[in-house]
Amino acid sequence: MKNLFLLRHAKSSWNDPAMADFDRPLNDRGLAAAPFMGEVMARKEIQPGVIISSPANRAMQTAILVKEASGSNSPLQYDERIYEASPQNLRSVASQIPENFASALLVGHNPGMEGFIHYLTGRLEPMPTAALAVIELDIDSWLDLTDGCGILQAVYRPKDELK
Repeated sequence: MKNLFLLRHAKSSWNDPAMADFDRPLNDRGLAAAPFMGEVMARKEIQPGVIISSPANRAMQTAILVKEASGSNSPLQYDERIYEASPQNLRSVASQIPENFASALLVGHNPGMEGFIHYLTGRLEPMPTAALAVIELDIDSWLDLTDGCGILQAVYRPKDELK
């Protein structure tokens, strides 16, 4: 049994229309939502063994803020395959997670995150910015990731958690 957590990056800034998409930082709302979701993770006792993030600026900022606010001591890695990833690319990344990790957090982008949730669980779930999906995987090895091997346990969205 493995657990996979999928986090969409927090809200990013569009203040500079000339800035490359990859370089866009978090806006004020994102800078508040990312640590808030880290606190949610701590409260729900979600502690991934490893955190793997897209290297895009907004995803990196999200991963760092979530990690700090959750009190996690998990290693943080970056994988460029997560940027603009399809569900199949995300599956490729996840299938290469070292076996010594029973759980992992991927920090990335839509529509890939929603598509990956659907691939793993058959569920269509909206993933607004800073949303976190918790998926229990019926596998013993990350290499065994396949269509429908997961059960969606929960989706935590910032707006819902504020209530």
